Amino acid sequence: MDDEEAMLLLKEEDEGRGRTSVPTQLMKLKRTHWWILVFISIFFLISAQAIGVLLGRFYYNEGGNSKWISTLVQTCGFPILYLPLCLLPSSKSSSSFSSSSCSFTTLVWIYLSLGFAIGLDNLLYSIGLLYLSASTYSILCASQLAFNGVFSYYINSQKITCLIFFSVLFLSVSAVLVSLDDDSNSPLRDSKWSYLIGCFCTVLASLIYSLQISLVQFSFEKILKSEIFDIVLEMQIYTSLVASCVAVIGLFASGEWLLLSEEMEEFQEGQVIYVLTLVGTAVSCQLGSVGSVALIFLVSSLFSNFIGTLSLIVTPLAAIAVFHDKLTEVKMVAMLIAFMGFSFYIYQNYLDDLKVQRAREAQAE
Repeated sequence: MDDEEAMLLLKEEDEGRGRTSVPTQLMKLKRTHWWILVFISIFFLISAQAIGVLLGRFYYNEGGNSKWISTLVQTCGFPILYLPLCLLPSSKSSSSFSSSSCSFTTLVWIYLSLGFAIGLDNLLYSIGLLYLSASTYSILCASQLAFNGVFSYYINSQKITCLIFFSVLFLSVSAVLVSLDDDSNSPLRDSKWSYLIGCFCTVLASLIYSLQISLVQFSFEKILKSEIFDIVLEMQIYTSLVASCVAVIGLFASGEWLLLSEEMEEFQEGQVIYVLTLVGTAVSCQLGSVGSVALIFLVSSLFSNFIGTLSLIVTPLAAIAVFHDKLTEVKMVAMLIAFMGFSFYIYQNYLDDLKVQRAREAQAE
């Protein structure tokens, strides 16, 4: 294989993963280091999302009722990300505002638009979880896989191979099985209209989320074109800042802030647990979001969405340990199917990585 053929294979495999360009820093990473970063991001995304969902359910079950507070805590924990950002060597001399190839005005518009979309998305998810049972909510959330498949194909030029198709299918079936068998307590519904509103908000939120992560990947590849990893943290910090401002405005405009003291006093587990629940939710949501954005940066938006869907299967396991939910046969089968689907996608990326690695070796020769 000559140099021209090797470069062509690198370009083809890069596009096959949904990328049109890979940052130089990632190209220099050894395959082992790349996989380590991917698995660390997967761990943060799955564990943090599971903890966030459990704390969110705990908040509603124990007397919490504020949609805007539930929205705010999903993004207001972003200041904790400044610590790892300061510890990164590259962040001492560069940032997205200086290292990216786009103008300051373009960066501001990117962070404003994505931040507003995140704030709206979090509000819609909060409304859906408030009005729907866990089973219906999970089924509707699984629709984000289909949405993201379409957006990734048209926006990110993602190739849909047979392995990826079966991975989507297996994870979707698994999420539906788990949600149908979910025996946890569901929120009370006041009327049929509340149920319909919850369904509409959850589906719309899934669509917005899928579009949002595809646009994040597009921003990394086509606009920011940064070679430093701390762009992931900066993307999360600035978009979370905008989303938090949206939630704060909504909290005061709706008048819900006047009821917070009463809600805290009436929280069944006490005021200290109320505060710890909100703080824990904020921290877990930030860690999960960083893991999601990191996977978009390292692999693709579709892969990030796959891992997020996998957390729908891990969450019942956490619920069994925390809330002593029953592990039924259906849940066991569903989790087995989910891990099979997850393995299909990991294997597809492994095959792509092998081809790129061989092309690099051929080019080096």
